[in-house]
Amino acid sequence: MTGLITRRRLLHGAVVGIAGAVLLLVAFMVSDGLASLGLPGGGFAAYLVLLGRAVGAVTGLELFGFRFVWYSLATGALIGIVGPLVGIFIVHREMALIGETLAHTAFAGVAGGLLVGSATGWSAPLLVSALVAAVIGALAVEWLAEHAAAYGDVPIAIMLTGSFALGTIIISWGGGFSGLNIEAFLFGNISFVPVDGAWLMVVVSAVVLAAVGSRYKQLLYVTFDEQAARVARLNVAGYNRLLIVLTAMVVVGSMQVLGVILVAAMLVVPTAAASQVATSFREAIYLAVLVGETSVVAGILIGYGYGIPAGGTIVLIAIGWYVLAVLLADRGISLSTRSAS
Repeated sequence: MTGLITRRRLLHGAVVGIAGAVLLLVAFMVSDGLASLGLPGGGFAAYLVLLGRAVGAVTGLELFGFRFVWYSLATGALIGIVGPLVGIFIVHREMALIGETLAHTAFAGVAGGLLVGSATGWSAPLLVSALVAAVIGALAVEWLAEHAAAYGDVPIAIMLTGSFALGTIIISWGGGFSGLNIEAFLFGNISFVPVDGAWLMVVVSAVVLAAVGSRYKQLLYVTFDEQAARVARLNVAGYNRLLIVLTAMVVVGSMQVLGVILVAAMLVVPTAAASQVATSFREAIYLAVLVGETSVVAGILIGYGYGIPAGGTIVLIAIGWYVLAVLLADRGISLSTRSAS
């Protein structure tokens, strides 16, 4: 019992520390935004940049002296929280491929946004068109799951292949769209997270945290016992749609860092690692967030330091955590359970 209490206190302490670090990074973004508008309050961001340069002069770690690094860290830190937070429900509902599916749908949205812009001259942030496409795709998957006479993963597979096929056809129609860095959307580009992209991630994170925090018990009930939830007169279809739309939002916010190909990993891998050793669902959430945050921060720092893709580094570190968790569980150090507490 004492060991269990100690472990929970350590987990709570780690989560509180992560929350504090994330608030610090968001405060930097707010301060930098105020400075760009010529309003009071911009000194905090400037102070952090100067402090980063001072640290770099002493240690050789010069990356903290650049504004874009702080934006990258802020975006990555938010992904490390909301990715596992949504992924924990997705994985336990055996829908691990939904993240990959919605990422491909978002890619089709990017291509569609470019096609509309080139044809009409109307321009909008590509992440907005990606978000619209991902939400529509999410609702389409849920509709097919409710109305099509097929196994649960068939609608997901159809949407995954169909949306990516549509995206490639649209891009071929546009002649590749000169000026579009397709590799940045496929593999992510943590080296340059635009300011509007970082703020999109802030908005997505706020919506996800508010939705999961206010509907945690209902989502938990629907995830583990959908039939009982129907008997209890919960709006199961509504909560299913809520969860899949939240997933779409997280996918679009994360694809600017991890890319279409790797974005699903941040939904699945931290949760899979945590589930190997957690003793309750709530503990699995804490552990998944811890795995997600350490993977993202370490991946960004290693990627910058060694000049290697940060997205791939993040995913490999997360997989390393998963392998370690499997080994620990196999040795009986801690048993994975599916208790809903």
